[in-house]
Amino acid sequence: MQNHKHSYIISVALVASLGGLLFGYDTAVIAGAEQSVQLYLVDSLGLGSLVHGLTVSSALVGCIIGALFSGFLSNNIGRRNTLIIAAILFAVSAVGSAYPEMFFFTAGEPTLSLLITFNLYRILGGIGVGLASAIAPIYISEMSPQHIRGRLVVLYNMAVVFGQTVVYIVNWLIALDRPSAWINEIGWRYMFASELIPAVLFFLLLFFIPETPRYLAIKNDETKAFKVLEKLHGSKQIATKTLEDIKYTLRIQDEKFNIFYYGKKVLIVGIMIAVLQQFIGINIILYYAPRIFESLGAGQSASMLQTVLVGVIGVTVSLMAIRLVDRSGRKFLLLLGSAGCAICLLAVAMLFFAGIYGISTLIFILGFVAIFQMTWGPVAWVMLSEMFPNKIRGQAISIALTLHWGANLTASSTFPPLNEAFGAGTFLIYGTISVLAFFFIWKFVPETKNKSLEELEKIWLNERSDSA
Repeated sequence: MQNHKHSYIISVALVASLGGLLFGYDTAVIAGAEQSVQLYLVDSLGLGSLVHGLTVSSALVGCIIGALFSGFLSNNIGRRNTLIIAAILFAVSAVGSAYPEMFFFTAGEPTLSLLITFNLYRILGGIGVGLASAIAPIYISEMSPQHIRGRLVVLYNMAVVFGQTVVYIVNWLIALDRPSAWINEIGWRYMFASELIPAVLFFLLLFFIPETPRYLAIKNDETKAFKVLEKLHGSKQIATKTLEDIKYTLRIQDEKFNIFYYGKKVLIVGIMIAVLQQFIGINIILYYAPRIFESLGAGQSASMLQTVLVGVIGVTVSLMAIRLVDRSGRKFLLLLGSAGCAICLLAVAMLFFAGIYGISTLIFILGFVAIFQMTWGPVAWVMLSEMFPNKIRGQAISIALTLHWGANLTASSTFPPLNEAFGAGTFLIYGTISVLAFFFIWKFVPETKNKSLEELEKIWLNERSDSA
């Protein structure tokens, strides 16, 4: 029974984690295509680096929109149905980004309207990412027993990194032994279109998993909630106790309830974790990796292969994070990650300032990726999925993730002009933010490992009482 119970939980978590794979796939596919898109839709129109940065980052506008509406959708139509909408958006974006000319334009004739259309398709995919990034971790967290919850949410983050790695490999294989002219004319379209396969798979598999028991309890469907809990825990006694705990946390009178019912600290801490994860600078590496590696002397194909190495390292260290997150704790890993990222980023900046390029700089860039993907990458999602109380979880994570994607958009779209203006100084900025993140985590963030979602709720209520 125990093995059957765990296999069911893991299979459910794996399906939800496909949302993470598509999150990684959709946001990283641009890394292989961005230089071709720049030539076709930006440079040919005489537009500058800021427009290029915004085009690379346009999906993040959709991420903000998706995150903004994720709480409303998940609270009204359910966690699973929101993920189904995300899957549809991923599929539409894959086809539209690959061939934005369909219906209205002629291929090979770039216009400002075509550039806008391309960005609109990327925004649709971004809305899917925003929905999936907010709801998939919540879904996994609400379906998982507390003793393995951290590991299963890390599985979601590992799927994000795996999705990035898969698309890096796909991009590399598409570009392998192909002339630049072919990549710039056709290859980039194949890169975007390849996302259709995992999007359709995600859509189909979502119909085989249930709604979460906490959402069902919120909607007063206690019979279905109990059945799901019994299947998850393999015990009527545990299912009954868990359902009673859930119902207890939902007994706050609606007329007395608002987003600050548990105090402001829980929301501020969640927002800061979400924002700092982006301002540390990981997506600068993920989105612009081929360009960065070319600046270190690699050719186009070699730079894409080095980008694959970034993904492989991410997947490898994510396996370590699965072991560490429920053993070492969330707070310790965030502190370790902040310190390690600061050292690597500041070292990269110093090497650039000293005019030292090549293997030493590459080592520190890859070291930064490894440390981030073992700490801040997975642990921030674990914290966000479990720290907010039941009653405000959908709304609070929607706010936190909206600002998370806003931070991502800001960092990603400003990198090209900042890199032009300051060069290595850009890495100095991200390294300084990592230092600030260390002190914030040390001072304000509580440990959440080995606590049920309902126990965490009591922590915030106690802190509210202490500060009142």
